Amino acid sequence: MPEVTNSYETVFILSTKLGEDGIASLVQKFKDLIAANGTVDGVDEWGKRRLAYLINKEAEGYYVLIDFTSVPAFTAELDRIYKITDGVLRSLIIKKEPEKAKKE
Repeated sequence: MPEVTNSYETVFILSTKLGEDGIASLVQKFKDLIAANGTVDGVDEWGKRRLAYLINKEAEGYYVLIDFTSVPAFTAELDRIYKITDGVLRSLIIKKEPEKAKKE
């Protein structure tokens, strides 16, 4: 029986204290992790943005959005890795609803 895969999108905010090289290496780490456990459909780096409120005494963060397809069990592991990785201020994983066929 083939495994069921779903479409997801994840947004994470990285600390700007990591510097450009640190941010680039973390973004690549998460892209590689997702690619190893599914398929990366798109990566959109929003860049440095001002936060709405201070997080860990930081006023700015580096935002990244990744669209991917994977098995449902992987999202729990990805969330766990976000939580234990230094430099990740916030993260969110959302299951995208399948697009319904247009009725004519």
